Order: sequence, then C-alpha cells, then structure tokens
Amino acid sequence: MPLKINGGVIRFEQVDFHYDPKRQILFGLNFEIPAGRTLAVVGSSGAGKSTLSRLLFRFYDVSGGRILIDGQDIRDVTQASLRAAIGIVPQDTVLFNDTIYYNIAYGRPDASRDEIIQAAKHAHIHTFIESLPDKYDSMVGERGLKLSGGEKQRVAIARAILKNPHILIFDEATSALDSKSEKAIQAELKQISENRTTLVIAHRLSTIVDADQILVLDHGRVVEAGTHRALLEKNGVYAHMWSLQQRESTAQEAESDLARV
Repeated sequence: MPLKINGGVIRFEQVDFHYDPKRQILFGLNFEIPAGRTLAVVGSSGAGKSTLSRLLFRFYDVSGGRILIDGQDIRDVTQASLRAAIGIVPQDTVLFNDTIYYNIAYGRPDASRDEIIQAAKHAHIHTFIESLPDKYDSMVGERGLKLSGGEKQRVAIARAILKNPHILIFDEATSALDSKSEKAIQAELKQISENRTTLVIAHRLSTIVDADQILVLDHGRVVEAGTHRALLEKNGVYAHMWSLQQRESTAQEAESDLARV
C-alpha cells in the first residue's frame, strides 16, 4: 500500500541493524522526529549515523524493531511512495554527464521549466548558470567534474527543493566544503527545511546548533540527547566534541590569516 503522509512524524522503535550478523551496527535505537521539526545526529566516524538514512530510504531493512512514518511501518508501504516522500541532500552529490537542467530536473522529471528555474533561484545557483555560455544547457561532465564542490551541492539542493518532499535528509551535506561555502549553503538548507520533518546527519557541530533535538551516537547507541545548549551544560561527549572542533576551527583561521600576511 502507498505511504499516507499526515504531517511526517518519524519514529525509530527499538531499531537494531547489522550488515553482517557478526558485526552489529545499531543497538535498540528509540527516538522520534515530530512533524516539521529537525533532529540532528552526531558522533564519531563509524558510529552508525549514515546507516539511519539508508534504513529510512529502505536501501536496507532493519534487523530488529521498526521504523514508522505517521504510524505506518515503512516495510508495509510501497518503496515508490516512501521514496517520493523523502528528499535527500548527500555528502557526495551524484551528477549525470548531462546538462545542468537535466540534473536539477532529476528531482521531479515532470516539472515545468519555470519550476526548475525557480528551484535553481532558491538554491542560489541560477545566477551562476545564467553566467555560463550555454546557461541551463551547459554540460556538467562525468560525475559533475566541471562544477566545484559548492556548485554541485547547490544542484543537489535545487533537486530537493524541486521534489518538494515532506521529509528531508541532509547526510553530511556540507562536510566537503570550505567554511565560506558551508555558511552560505547552511542558510539555504535551513530555509528549505522549514516546516518539514528533517533528519540531519552532521560532522561539523557548528551546522546543527539550531536543531530542535540532537542525538549523540557512539558505537550504534544513543549516549546523549538534548538541545545544543543542554548538551553543552551536561559537559559530556557532545561538549568534548564541541570543544575539540572549536579549537580546530580557531587554529585553521589563524593559519589562513598567516597565509594572507
């Protein structure tokens, strides 16, 4: 049966998962993302963060427990209806060796030209496209090699805007970018996630300080949960990660200041 969206509440109930029975990835995960809210998941590499988006998109099924959207077990609904309800902006955007127009339209192939241009404007890539000799008919090259990292991310954002999904997943969507591009794109992501149920899988904690709820994963288990401020006050795993990243960021800024001298 098709998925019926009524707000877009996501619930993970006692979710276990393994790719290989000898190596479990997730252990009894319980959390809820209320309709229209943003939940961020952070943790060290290998904690199981990106597995959450793969399970939600049903690239894999849970090994135990269940995932519900508006009370419906996602294993009981058609994959087509599930995937139509979810938009994803990944870390590594897959682009086809075709035009920029085609690559944006992939988000919703039946969209009109006006809708595609509007999505590009919202993703702040329209001006760049118009500056190209062939404009929207410009070829992006194999895997988008003719575009910069920031330009590729903006194409992915335009795709997600065009799709207009009830649920959004940002899977380390800005981790490959420099801090200036990241800040610009961060504002765009915040804008398109407004009033949508949003799962953010993040590496840089500075990108998720405004999330309604933050989960800290460690070896497939939730070890801390709360808002950015509450987690800092707890002075635990999250606060330690925040402190480390702030120090790294300060050191990088000092290096770039020296390089300019």
